[in-house]
Amino acid sequence: MVSGGDRVASDAANFLISCDLMPSIRLLPPSVVNKIAAGEVIERPASVLKELVENALDAGARRVDVTVEQGGVDLVRVVDDGGGIAPDELPLAVATHATSKLETADDLFRVRTLGFRGEALASIAEVSRFSLRSRQPDRPAGALLEVVGGQAGPVEPCGGPPGTCVEVRNLFFNTPVRRKFLRSTQTEMGHISESLTRLALARSDVHFTLRHNERLIYDLPASNDLLARVALFFGRELADDLLAVESCDGPNRLVGWVARPSQSRAHPRMQYLFLNGRHIRDRALQHALGEAYRGLLLTGRYPICFLNLEMPPDEVDVNVHPTKLEVRFQDGGRIYSQLLGTLRTKFLSTDLTHRLDPAGAAGSDGASEHDPEHAAKLRSELVDWAKGQLAARTPASAVSEPEAATAVAPARQAVLDLGVRLPGRPLELNPVPREWLPPAAESRPEVAPSNSPPSAFRVPPSASVAPVRALQIHDRYLVAESDEGVLVIDQHALHERILYEQFRERVLSGALESQNLLIPEAVDLSAADASLLMEHRETLAKLGVQIESLGGSTILVSSYPAMLAKLSPVEIVRAVVEPLAAAGRTPERRDMIDELLHMMSCKAAIKAGDRLTDEEVTALVEQRHLAQDTHHCPHGRPTALVFTRDDLDRQFKRI
Repeated sequence: MVSGGDRVASDAANFLISCDLMPSIRLLPPSVVNKIAAGEVIERPASVLKELVENALDAGARRVDVTVEQGGVDLVRVVDDGGGIAPDELPLAVATHATSKLETADDLFRVRTLGFRGEALASIAEVSRFSLRSRQPDRPAGALLEVVGGQAGPVEPCGGPPGTCVEVRNLFFNTPVRRKFLRSTQTEMGHISESLTRLALARSDVHFTLRHNERLIYDLPASNDLLARVALFFGRELADDLLAVESCDGPNRLVGWVARPSQSRAHPRMQYLFLNGRHIRDRALQHALGEAYRGLLLTGRYPICFLNLEMPPDEVDVNVHPTKLEVRFQDGGRIYSQLLGTLRTKFLSTDLTHRLDPAGAAGSDGASEHDPEHAAKLRSELVDWAKGQLAARTPASAVSEPEAATAVAPARQAVLDLGVRLPGRPLELNPVPREWLPPAAESRPEVAPSNSPPSAFRVPPSASVAPVRALQIHDRYLVAESDEGVLVIDQHALHERILYEQFRERVLSGALESQNLLIPEAVDLSAADASLLMEHRETLAKLGVQIESLGGSTILVSSYPAMLAKLSPVEIVRAVVEPLAAAGRTPERRDMIDELLHMMSCKAAIKAGDRLTDEEVTALVEQRHLAQDTHHCPHGRPTALVFTRDDLDRQFKRI
């Protein structure tokens, strides 16, 4: 039996032996260095395409032809009409850390080209059968250099048009471990198509072609119209739903297109962000994009954008990662604010009301958004309206304009009181800091409180004259006449949005009324929920929810928002804790207040199935034009659909 002391001595001896056998430090052979670099830069055939096309663009190419075979594993060929390479410089082109794009270290802080590190060609040539053929426009002939697994041959003269042709065959033929991790031909081809898409969207002024196994995939003529190129890649339907955006902040210029909220995806892969023509991924910019669409998209949906940011090269560091996808801004907060402010301003000045395709509404992913039976009932109601039933059921249509204007005031107040009656006296509240509230509250124009006269409201520029005639169908939808044709409104979604904006303005001004309870009510919760509520006690007080701990997991409610008078304190507390617990982490105060405002407006709004009087219907429809973002409810659902007169005429075979 070996004692503990003997075992320790044995382990120490083995350690000393291993130290004696440890090899000495030495330089790695260039071949090994290049293979290591290839592991960082060349992940798959799409990486080869990206590096070669970027070199072509840096060389001033106006046309780039890409040919691949078997998903790029067997062949990636890139032909351009750029400036070419001198014959005596061809060996340097495939040498490590040799480049024509940098001279001094200071150039790293003002990079104006797509590539600059001098690693790509050397790495590619190390793990493939590589050939480089190039001719400068002022030379009668070109030159050819072939490299097999990092072993370069002699430079030989050859013919050919001006420009450069690079062929990469049998990628990873000498690194079988890397080759076996490549995916199927279809998968690799998908990555190649995406890589070319990014490059072609960044440079719409260049003619691109892509062939796979001798079949033409893309032929993209040069154009200064980015929208036309978007249509070629993603279809005319998406291109027609894009909004142009442009803004300048000093030397920084943001230009491009963003999709209407009706066009969204279940993934963020269609967020194309470019910096000085370079495709980038930046979490801060993606977060700003999501904040701009807050309240316009359903949970789990992502916006679509094609945006290029132009800024001085010395204000951004693109030398963060070998693939150059990540960058570091000198003033990231300024860029964040510019993107967020530009998009919010665009949305506030644009009518984002959904237009329904009568031939069969399809969602952005191709799935029907509406139940067929419900759509049939809706069409039936519209037919009745077109036959004159609307006028018969709406006596207000016969009232003269002055009389109608007089009748609107009490109707407007009726919808303000609808489900949100305000008993009790207001509680003195300190104003909530604006940075706690959603970005929309920061960037939007000031709106008068809801108890101001109608003339005090600021009407959005895109709002049309409020329709006078409206009726309720199925106790959940409102059908109204507008200048365009017919509006079909979701009564709950619209009222929820109106209340949300009113709540938000009252929180901003510190005028959100609270109802004090004569006898505080105890609410039993789980220990985790009770602790969560007490942690955010001060923030809840800003929303009129006053709570105290009664010991254990019991919470004592002494006041709650007067606008939720129809709900019991127990319901309110349980509704408050839901968004906090669902976050799975400690939320930011701004996000928490936003979620609570969503909850309050949803609880206070009229519901599907609530029967409204004619006065309440008219008032609710009119309120649509007195708020800022009434095209979507706070949760991102559309509040209304539009049937234009042309749509109706086509359905009735008038055109």
